[in-house]
Parts: sequence; structure tokens; C-alpha cells
Amino acid sequence: MNILKSVTFEPSLGWLAGGLLAGLLLLLAIALVIHGLREGRDTDADRWALTRRTAMVLILALMVMTPSTVSKTTNKAVNATDVFIAVDVTGSMAVKDAGYGDQEGISRLEAARAAVHDLTRIYPDASFSALSFGASASVDLPLTPDVRAVDNWARGLATEPTSRSAGSSLDAPLDRLSLVMKQTRDRHPDDRILLYLISDGEQTGPDERRSFSVLREGLDDAFVLGTGSAKGGMVPLSSDVGGSDADSWVTDPKTGQPGISAMDPKTLKAIADEMSGHYQSLAKGTAVDEGATAAASKRYRVTKVDQVSQHVTPLVWPLALVELVLILIEAGLWIRTSRRLL
Repeated sequence: MNILKSVTFEPSLGWLAGGLLAGLLLLLAIALVIHGLREGRDTDADRWALTRRTAMVLILALMVMTPSTVSKTTNKAVNATDVFIAVDVTGSMAVKDAGYGDQEGISRLEAARAAVHDLTRIYPDASFSALSFGASASVDLPLTPDVRAVDNWARGLATEPTSRSAGSSLDAPLDRLSLVMKQTRDRHPDDRILLYLISDGEQTGPDERRSFSVLREGLDDAFVLGTGSAKGGMVPLSSDVGGSDADSWVTDPKTGQPGISAMDPKTLKAIADEMSGHYQSLAKGTAVDEGATAAASKRYRVTKVDQVSQHVTPLVWPLALVELVLILIEAGLWIRTSRRLL
């Protein structure tokens, strides 16, 4: 922290009224000097009295102008970055039609895990909060700078059991995200808040999807990462004890045949647009350390900036003290002179 001080005028009556009154007092002081010089010996005021009275008027003029010290304090401030990660764990995320980096033929959830791992790497010193959503949403990891906790959370992600699935609802995390982001903004108003939503974009729930635009005000930036392929694949059954059965598939009730789940880039792009964010498709040969995410990771990294605050302290009391002494001297001399004349 660095403190610099300077002296300036800050009229308490404002520059217009204060300047006018100070000007009138200055004219009065000049008039007193001219009057004293012209009258000379014809007046009962000696040079000491003339100097004293002129000083009293000039000090009043200075008091009206309110001399003040200005202290400028420079603080080193840290602009932190808070990254919220929301991962789709519906049954379709178990489809093995995804790719990431040098991998292909992996499940969509495995691609999401790899993306989360890279996010913790490209945002050094950031804090992370993790949320998973399927039929419902839950905040699995409150905001923390512990990268290992985020990686462990990602490794433990599993698709929700097929028996509990009620269809994919992409807006399931909306309420939770709105709440935790508002709490973060209230507690850390200077932080940058980013959202990464990872999903295949499949919406099979009976209700119409709500707009993600409600999150836009609380975000500095948003990224929607799509995983899976347009060709799609069969959805394996997920058991209540975790894991998927490679030989059993979710069937389409209309045909009785294994259902095909495909990534929906159109819906994912629409969600990104609603948040004024970016869409990126994850596939073999691509990763989150490329494209818009790579640029954002550099732009939103923790930075240190200088914040300058200014404090104005009036210095009227020393002038008032001198003015009081001169008034007391003037009053004492006037009383003494009055008694002599009686």
C-alpha cells in the first residue's frame, strides 16, 4: 500500500459561493491596506493594527476556500476468477460415440471428465464449483480453489440409474446455478464468474425447456461444450449401483428396439446464445485448451491491479486557531483603549 498526500482547496460552500465570498473578503483586505496607507497618521490604527486586521480578513478568506490535504492510497487488488462447471449425467451420456484429444470411441461422460481435468489446468489459481444434473440437479462441490477435489469429483461422475430417469431436461440446473451464482456475486462482487456446461444437448423430457438467459446477468462469460456425435449410438442401461450394462440397452417404447441418442448441436448453440456465450464441440483432435476457451482462460486468469482511492481532509482548524488568537488580541486592545478614553 502506497500513500501520497497533496494540498488543495475544497470549498465547503462550493466553488461558486465559496469563491465569491473569498473574493469579497480579499477585496476587503485590499481596501483595509489602501485605507491605512492613505490615512497615515490621521487614523488611530498603527501599522501593527493594520497588519493584524488585514491578516484576520485574509485568514477568513482562506477558511472559506477550505484548504485540505488529499491522500491517495494505492492498494494491490486481486481480481479472482470463479469457474462453475455443470455436467450432464443423464443416461445418454453413457453412449460411447464421443472423442476428446487423442481419444475416440469413449463415452460422452468420459469426454466430460477429460474436459473438466483440462479446465482445472488452464485456469490456474481459480476457484471451482461443480454441479451435476439429470432428472434433477445438485451442487456436488461448493466453490473451492482445491483442484484435486474437482478432479476427484470428475473421476467419480456416473450416469444416473435408468430406473430413476424421467427423460433429459437440459434446464434442470437453472435454479441451482442462479442461486449459487447470485450468492457468489454478493460475497465477491469483483470476481469474474464463468460457466462451463457440458452436455450432449438431448432434451427428451415432457416439458418445454426454459431459457438460460436468466443466467446472463450474473455471468462474465459462458461456454457450452457438446459431447457425442450427430450419428449417435445406443444408450446402455445404467444400474442403481453404478455403471452401465454393455449388453442391455434402453429401448424405444414406440418400436421396442434399442433407442438411438445423438448429440443435438442446435440446442447447445441456442443455450450458448441465450447466455451470450460460446459453443464448442468436443471430438477427437479437439480439447478445451483450444478455441474460445483457450482465449478466455488467458483473459480471465487471476490478475493483480492497482486500485487508487482518494481521501480529502479539511485543514481549517489551524487557521481558525490563528484567527481566534488575533480576535482575542484585537478585543483586548480595544478594551484597553476604551478604558483610557473614559
